[in-house]
Amino acid sequence: MKVTVVGAGNVGATCANVLAHRDFLQEVVLLDIKEGTAEGKSLDSWQQAPIDYYSTKVTGITNDYSKTADSDVVVITSGLPRKPGMSRDDLISTNANIVKSVTESIAQYSPHAVIIVVSNPLDVMTYCAYLAAKKDSKKVFGMAGILDTARYRAFLADEIGCSPKDIQAILMGGHGDTMVPLPRYTTVSGIPVTELITPDKLTAIIQRTKVGGGEIVNLLGTSAWYAPGAAAAQMVEAILKDEKRIFPCCAWLTGEYGFKDIYLGVPVVLGKNGIEKIIELQLNQEEKTLLNESALHVKEVMDVLDQMKRVNA
Repeated sequence: MKVTVVGAGNVGATCANVLAHRDFLQEVVLLDIKEGTAEGKSLDSWQQAPIDYYSTKVTGITNDYSKTADSDVVVITSGLPRKPGMSRDDLISTNANIVKSVTESIAQYSPHAVIIVVSNPLDVMTYCAYLAAKKDSKKVFGMAGILDTARYRAFLADEIGCSPKDIQAILMGGHGDTMVPLPRYTTVSGIPVTELITPDKLTAIIQRTKVGGGEIVNLLGTSAWYAPGAAAAQMVEAILKDEKRIFPCCAWLTGEYGFKDIYLGVPVVLGKNGIEKIIELQLNQEEKTLLNESALHVKEVMDVLDQMKRVNA
């Protein structure tokens, strides 16, 4: 089995390294546009193998997509961070061009690959990749919910004083301030979280989760990479091992939850065919309202991309 990670920045390199440690792949190709970056990080990862005891080879490549041929899964992390003075539309335009180019190159050499998008703004970049890939939407989806849910679970573990391993949770909607954590579907070893934490503390944790990425940017001056890279790697493993894991992912909806023609975070079953099923939860009115607000925000951003495509057509 072969996986390609496009983008050898912090997130992409972490994803490749985590996959190597899982030790179930023959090869991970790490590709970047900057000369020597992917090669150097891949060499470092290979030299780690005798220490951490894995056999998966990470191969670094500079901008040669022929070396990615016949990949089973491709993870796209390429894109630029938002810079001072850059509008949201500028960021969308810049990264959409990058994601479109990457996706077309991947489709040329690995037409059957499942594509996982990590690039930001995530919901609209997943949509961009879907348009460029020209393949079944079940094989083009985004990583966001796993990361956001992980943050939510980590914060809960700190507050409750338990292991994050024991917390199960679902989170829906867009990747950003309008995401929708669902306390009603959050448990700690089967115990409803509402029995272990006060409502005000739970509300504060939900709010912290919504701005979790920004908290790290404020601390580091750049975006997170350990958790996002590991989240993407977990999706790859679920697909290639056909594990049928249930994860929140950014998926193309065709009527589910009352939404159509939109990429939105929902719980799905991940297996060898990509998204094998979209799970429709029975949401209450408050949850539906929050999800509708999130969907409206995501749709607005998708419309920005559609308008750019019409202008440039």
